[in-house]
Amino acid sequence: MNARIVAVGAAAPMFRLPAAAVAEAWGRGGGRGQAALCAPDEDTLTLAWEAGSRALEAAGLDANVVDGLWWGTTRPPFAEGPSHSFLAGALGLAAESGGALLSGSTHSGIDALAAAADAIAAGSARIALVIASDALRPGLGTGAESRSGAGAAAIVLSAEGGAGSIGARITRHHPVVDRYRGDADTETRDLYDGRLFREEIFLPIATAVIEPLATLEPRAWSLPDPDGRLGATLAKRAGSTTPPSASVYAELGDTGAAAALLGAIGSLDAAGTIGIVAYGGGRATGVAIHADRPVPGATSVARVLSEGSEITYTAALRARGQLVAGGETIPMGVPPESAMFVRGADEMLGLLGGRCVDCGTISTPPSIHPHCVACGGPKLEPVALARHGLVHTYVVNYTMPAPFVAPLPLAVLDLDDGARLMLQVVGDGEELAIGRAMRLVLRRYSYERGVPVYGFKAKSIAMEEGSV
Repeated sequence: MNARIVAVGAAAPMFRLPAAAVAEAWGRGGGRGQAALCAPDEDTLTLAWEAGSRALEAAGLDANVVDGLWWGTTRPPFAEGPSHSFLAGALGLAAESGGALLSGSTHSGIDALAAAADAIAAGSARIALVIASDALRPGLGTGAESRSGAGAAAIVLSAEGGAGSIGARITRHHPVVDRYRGDADTETRDLYDGRLFREEIFLPIATAVIEPLATLEPRAWSLPDPDGRLGATLAKRAGSTTPPSASVYAELGDTGAAAALLGAIGSLDAAGTIGIVAYGGGRATGVAIHADRPVPGATSVARVLSEGSEITYTAALRARGQLVAGGETIPMGVPPESAMFVRGADEMLGLLGGRCVDCGTISTPPSIHPHCVACGGPKLEPVALARHGLVHTYVVNYTMPAPFVAPLPLAVLDLDDGARLMLQVVGDGEELAIGRAMRLVLRRYSYERGVPVYGFKAKSIAMEEGSV
């Protein structure tokens, strides 16, 4: 039984770093293209949440019907910890849902797709959510610095229905070290010998999976392009001129574990077969996806990936954490593994309020307001808050203690379900106005004692649409 494709979704971070800016910083002249870069409050988990939310919305499914989450990324937010459960909780998946976190190389995105498809074929899952996300962090001054990007792709799979299916799968491997990151490394190390990698590792392995897929005559390809040139070489071997993945690479750079799926899902806007090739860690896998008709969510991929603002090289270093101001930060009074975070995890990541059983008023947050704020009733039932609302009032703070960075905008929102909630706002607050439409998005608030702390922020819908 082949897994069926129900819907897709994509996400891209806020920043774009021009390759010319990197070249200028190192006195190298030239530089073409750009790479996507996470803002300080974005990472692989927030990108995964964005893509997964869009895919579920395009599928018209509630998150609690998903049987499992399969997530592939080279950089889970916790080197060892609750990365998978944090993402599942933020997406609203049921506590009994299964799945897996796959990591260790840029091949992990296609591994997630294969594992989810196998779970459906085996009958252990009826509806599966596949997410591939990454935010590569290159070494300073390396050749990878101008092309290491970030992004996420999500696919909802089902045992039946859907607009397409997962088909043939081919894998080849060779035990070699190419790009890697040791336990003590924060940046991914670049290739030792680029020509050796090209001629004896990458091209032979990738070609070995392209040739069998080419017999299926795909109408489009998603091909890996780790250095900005190898993708074109593979395209010739696949008999393709300019694969759709080339435009994704031009917009976002190399998105690592997300590259294979991101380069393909936009092409599912029409019927036909798509050939997908992923590479990482000495492994290459080719997968054929067939669309019977346009897949929900595919037509919005190009728009989502085009959203982003250009930044300077210095701003990019600050965003990646490679340029850090001196001084002492003020730690939170409560550690992330304390009782408050354990007991409030569902409330914070699931964005829950408490609805009064007597008058219907929603109190937020229920841990702070255990009684109805309207009638004082003691009986509140948990309810997922609306994800859209209007600004009731706001303030922009221009002086903040570390680790917060000014300006820091805060807004009180009147949500669509009648709840009122105060949140941080994405950006510098220039787009804020009373009555402005906002959307709630998952973001990373800070690092505390070496681990990330997540919560929801408000983002202007006008900002996402490119106008304020």
